[in-house]
Amino acid sequence: MVHDDSRPVLSEPRHRIELDGAEALRLLGSVSLGRIVFTRHALPTVRPVNHALDRGDIVIRTHEGSALTSHTQRADGPGVVVAYEADAPDPRTHLGWSVVVTGYARLVTDPDDLAHCRTLVHPWIDQTMDQAIRIRPDLVTGMLLTSGGGGAGR
Repeated sequence: MVHDDSRPVLSEPRHRIELDGAEALRLLGSVSLGRIVFTRHALPTVRPVNHALDRGDIVIRTHEGSALTSHTQRADGPGVVVAYEADAPDPRTHLGWSVVVTGYARLVTDPDDLAHCRTLVHPWIDQTMDQAIRIRPDLVTGMLLTSGGGGAGR
């Protein structure tokens, strides 16, 4: 991986535009890589994962024995609280969008739903991913960072 410390190419001021939930989820669905944040031993833990949107939920694949699988297996009620973040910044201008979803994650235990989830998300690492997790978005926030007359900074 190459690290580029050069300044962004931008001659105009930047503007931050808040996105509504529907637009934020649409953008999240346009990429396949994000980061899930959950607690492990009472500390925040972040994992990069690939995802798909399905019927308003974020679906990710995981494997037996992973920290996230173990954490969601023990969940009572609606599940465990997680955050999910995805973005698409331009590496040169640093303009783009970012979306954060907070909601409840539950391990998929229904065999038909698990089979369906396996068709949606294809693991990008060489490891058996035999489990799936659904995240039900409760709070969806997003912002677009743009240049020029894209809107007033909020």
